[in-house]
Amino acid sequence: MKNTPFTNIHIGLGAKMAEFAGYNMPISYTGINDEHAAIRNSAGIFDVSHMGEFILKGANALDLIQRTTSNDASKLTDGKAQYSCFPNNEGGIVDDLLVYCVEANKVYMLVVNASNIEKDWNWLVAHNTQQVEMHNISDKTGLLAVQGPNAVKAMQKLTDMDLINLKYYTFVKGTFAGIENVLISATGYTGAGGVEIYYEENEGNGETLWHKIMEAGAEFNIKPCGLGCRDTLRLEMGFCLYGNDIDDTTSPIEAGLSWITKFTKDFTNRAQIEQQKTAGVSKKLVGFELVDKGIPRHHYKIKTQEGTEIGHVTSGTQSPSLNKAIGMGYVATEHASIGSEIYVEVRDKLLKAIVVKLPFYQG
Repeated sequence: MKNTPFTNIHIGLGAKMAEFAGYNMPISYTGINDEHAAIRNSAGIFDVSHMGEFILKGANALDLIQRTTSNDASKLTDGKAQYSCFPNNEGGIVDDLLVYCVEANKVYMLVVNASNIEKDWNWLVAHNTQQVEMHNISDKTGLLAVQGPNAVKAMQKLTDMDLINLKYYTFVKGTFAGIENVLISATGYTGAGGVEIYYEENEGNGETLWHKIMEAGAEFNIKPCGLGCRDTLRLEMGFCLYGNDIDDTTSPIEAGLSWITKFTKDFTNRAQIEQQKTAGVSKKLVGFELVDKGIPRHHYKIKTQEGTEIGHVTSGTQSPSLNKAIGMGYVATEHASIGSEIYVEVRDKLLKAIVVKLPFYQG
């Protein structure tokens, strides 16, 4: 397993560690519910250094991004970011990602999922027909996500950059906690506000950074948080997790990602995806709340009351904020309307659920 710059800190704090995407990652410290509440109510810090980062440079960098991603990156100006995905040739999704515009038409940073770093890199290389300068900086880039309603106030102490007024899906670059060339963005995965801090790891500066962040957040009772509550937080917001809710077999249209699929340009497999958008799809990703007692889990079958299989659960949990069981899953389109009754099969029992509008957590 690979380590992040913060692995020794996690172990020293007594975190429950486990392998995730090839990395030794903290799952929880004081418990998922406790850490979840810290993010929703004040502030918490995640080590997400396992994520992948690519730099694309040159006159044809935007063209490569436009041809391989579903969203329209030409709309980005310096300091703006967008959520997007790499469509594959079969109508599915290679990965979902963030596109950061560092210098319009010249320099971009792509942030991809840890489990897909090599896959995504190879996908881009295969489509790089115009000699775009590409750099995989994943191994030398550290990334911390400080999330929660008090996160930005705490982090503002460590920089002259204006973080207080940093709008959603924008970023700034500068000196942070004494480290130069730090990129700080507001593209959070928790729905609780906060920032993401990208820096170049060099001779253990990450550990110093961690301690400065914890010191700055002390007045807000900032807590170290693991991937366990990161999952419950993102699920409450209805955010997709690659490998669960989207993958190589699910199209952006089926996954409810039409809003990041722009047909104003040409991109991989555009024709098939546009046909799905026009003609409709046979299955859709929906959110649901359980009426009966139980917890939906990944791959559980979704059925009608009569027992006919109509889909499957992709993500599910007991929501710490809402104190109810929630989930996402694909169901046949005729059962995807808000208010539809569906049934999740749990240990040979059919538990009633209701399709609801996302996000589950309204804040």
